[in-house]
Amino acid sequence: MDELLAALICLAGGFTGGIVGVGGGVLFVPALTVFIGLSQVEAESTSLLMIVVVALIGTLRQRSYGNVNLRDAIAIGVLSPLGVLLGVGVANHVSERVLQLSFAVLALFIALQLVRRAMTAPR
Repeated sequence: MDELLAALICLAGGFTGGIVGVGGGVLFVPALTVFIGLSQVEAESTSLLMIVVVALIGTLRQRSYGNVNLRDAIAIGVLSPLGVLLGVGVANHVSERVLQLSFAVLALFIALQLVRRAMTAPR
């Protein structure tokens, strides 16, 4: 793996996570598949570990501004591993193509929802 490219992906993912709060995964997964050449499953798995570090740092920083809702975070944090276990099982039993298309559809859906929300938000 090209270390410079990996470092740039990490910086861009961290920056994106800091600005929009996505943990960088929205950028990490496609970047790892397109630029580094990892399979979809490898990119998703690698991104999950990378997100832990990014999320912890982002949370600590945002908490200092009073922007963290601990009650919701704990509830989601306790329940999310159940979904992760199910998702990992599915990811390891479907084709690479299905994972790629599913990720692309999810990214497009989220993008459309964000555009819709931004266009209808009061100025």
